[in-house]
Amino acid sequence: MGPSVELEVSMQGKLEVRRPQIHLNELSRVALAEFLSTYVMMTLGLGSVAQVVTGEGGKGTFFSINIGFGLAVAMGVHIGGTVSGAHMNAAVSFALCVFGQLPWKRLPLYICAQLFASFLAAATVYGVYYDAIYTFSGGNLTVTGEKATAGIFATYPAPYLSVFGGFVDQVFGTAILLMCLMALSDEKNKPAAKGTESMFVGVLVVLIGISLGSNSGYAINPTRDLGPRLFTAVAGWGLDVFRAGKFWFWVPIVATPIGAVLGGGLYKVCVQMHHPAPSEQYQEKDNSEE
Repeated sequence: MGPSVELEVSMQGKLEVRRPQIHLNELSRVALAEFLSTYVMMTLGLGSVAQVVTGEGGKGTFFSINIGFGLAVAMGVHIGGTVSGAHMNAAVSFALCVFGQLPWKRLPLYICAQLFASFLAAATVYGVYYDAIYTFSGGNLTVTGEKATAGIFATYPAPYLSVFGGFVDQVFGTAILLMCLMALSDEKNKPAAKGTESMFVGVLVVLIGISLGSNSGYAINPTRDLGPRLFTAVAGWGLDVFRAGKFWFWVPIVATPIGAVLGGGLYKVCVQMHHPAPSEQYQEKDNSEE
């Protein structure tokens, strides 16, 4: 049986139809919000990369990719921020579990929603830019070389970057991300003003991109990298997406959660744990006014 349609009399005495509402349980709402926020973020972010790559320098630059991903993250926060927190990043979800801000039993839900959304976003961008990708590549889908297009979807290290150097790069970039995210949400410090959170998170992503992005594309997010990489593996690029860069694929998966915990932990140890109690704050204020 579907939901019944109810009739009600309006204030003007007219008979109106009350449309049925679907009430989802909390886990369903969280999963859908996290999925949609991640999907929008990834579609717009990957789309900004596709435009630059297939446009061969005439339709954007590396800076426009950073702006695109930053604004995409901001839009994702608007979509799911109040419902799921709009993590859009398994490293963020993992760190919040470690710090007791998210139940461990919810981690698989977040990871699955983020991974599926990232995979589907890659498929969407592939479909939208299908003609451009095949025209640019000459119909040859490659991972490396002048006409490589796999980098539209997943991250790959620069030729000079060692695996160790890339690991450090991802740990450090994700640590900076979490450190700043925790500062932006710390009510006892200088948090982002209510209503501006998404803007500041977007600016943070842009800043990380333009300062730490050249080594390996600043994945700083395991599901952002793995979902699209899985898509390219089945869409025609093959297993080279895992072999390229000396089997680079595992670095964003392993290094980013480590960086997230280190960065978040460093903020807690150096700043958050030392906030005075409210009574101490009032005492300090009184002393300063004397």
